[in-house]
Amino acid sequence: MINMKLRKTEKTILFLVLCSFVLGLGLYYFLPTRMASHWNFEGQADGYANRFVGAFILPIVSVGLLVLFFLIPRMDPKRENIEKFIVYFDGLIALIFLFLFYLYVLSIIWNLGYHFNMSRAITPAFAILFYYLGILLSKAEMNWSVGIRTPWTLSDEGVWKRIHLLGSKLFKISGFIALLGVIFPYYAFLFILVPVLIFSFYLVAYSYFLYRQKRKF
Repeated sequence: MINMKLRKTEKTILFLVLCSFVLGLGLYYFLPTRMASHWNFEGQADGYANRFVGAFILPIVSVGLLVLFFLIPRMDPKRENIEKFIVYFDGLIALIFLFLFYLYVLSIIWNLGYHFNMSRAITPAFAILFYYLGILLSKAEMNWSVGIRTPWTLSDEGVWKRIHLLGSKLFKISGFIALLGVIFPYYAFLFILVPVLIFSFYLVAYSYFLYRQKRKF
């Protein structure tokens, strides 16, 4: 039977989401009617939205994600495996919402007139998130919701374990590479995206290779 009771981490996340709405409501009339909502590679604003969207889109998205992450460990067919690393799963979810709250606060500050290089400001947050993903991957048991889920990792527990141990190392490396964006903010998004995309593609391809190799014996 699915336990619908809120866990401690979920209560903390709900508090963060409520804080986002309170912050938006409290500062709403201090914000410009046309708010910056997107920043380019140079960390400068190049996209705008009306005040309501700018003030509340991230809190609203957070509500949707809160519902999703509430359901994941309860609805997964292998939820008993998620329970084995639930502490790390909760840590990841908390970190994602802290990340979103941080982005929201940066957006609000920028739109209040305190301009800074957005790329440099968000780079450390991505680095921490990637590094923690590396920690989570080393602990993740086979499930349908969290981790490197390919047809081959989900079909063979041995492949799952080998790919996740390798993925753990690669995502930690991605976190360190992302930090280069602090030094070179113009290229920050390249340092953030390129390693993760390359490593992710490699892990998918390698999971297929391992699976096929095991089936030969």
